[in-house]
Amino acid sequence: MARRIVTVDPATRRAIREIFARLDYARLGPIYCDEGGDEFWAAKRGLCQRLGTKVATALKSRLKPGGTSLYVGAGVAEIPPLVMEALELERRVVACNLRRKEVLVLNRACGEFPIRFQHHDAGSVTQRVDHLWLVSVLNDPERFPELSVLSYGRANPVTFNANKFVTQQRTVARLVDRCLNRLTVPGLVTTTVEEAVWVAEWCHRRGIPYRLDERTYASPTVGDPICLMQIG
Repeated sequence: MARRIVTVDPATRRAIREIFARLDYARLGPIYCDEGGDEFWAAKRGLCQRLGTKVATALKSRLKPGGTSLYVGAGVAEIPPLVMEALELERRVVACNLRRKEVLVLNRACGEFPIRFQHHDAGSVTQRVDHLWLVSVLNDPERFPELSVLSYGRANPVTFNANKFVTQQRTVARLVDRCLNRLTVPGLVTTTVEEAVWVAEWCHRRGIPYRLDERTYASPTVGDPICLMQIG
């Protein structure tokens, strides 16, 4: 029997292209870059659509219709999977972002599509979810600089601040705990290879089995390898 090839629907692709065409890249530039925002988005906008659609395709075959997903730190790169979930699987998507200016730009671009980004801490979400998106959040160099350099193996032993690291480590551990406590088991976590250790540690402490897919997907904005983890 021939294996069925899963792809996102043409209507989903059109919706993704339409939202990206509506984005105000002039306003997004300084949000994502200290300088060179125009050049950044000239290189990344098409990449975000292509690579994001690949991740959306992988999720389409893994997620059940009608469920709920929590996206932590959702931004431009998350648009393709959010659109796929909302339009094709009719899932509820809770997309959280702490940058108010980006939330305004994203929501204007989404227009009439059933996707709304929310400006609040994902750890405060109370809904139960069967999918958690946790990509390039726990090693964010802006929020967690000491943790980030250690995670990527770039820590300088002369300048590394161990006290700040411990504080950031505790903050991240609390965020992971609050978000994963919302996940139904069995459930799915989309994260990066670097951040998967936090999810694995959470599972170990609770005796919950997990499986990490061997295949990874490139993150379009940061370049981190994205992976899928089946929990339970």
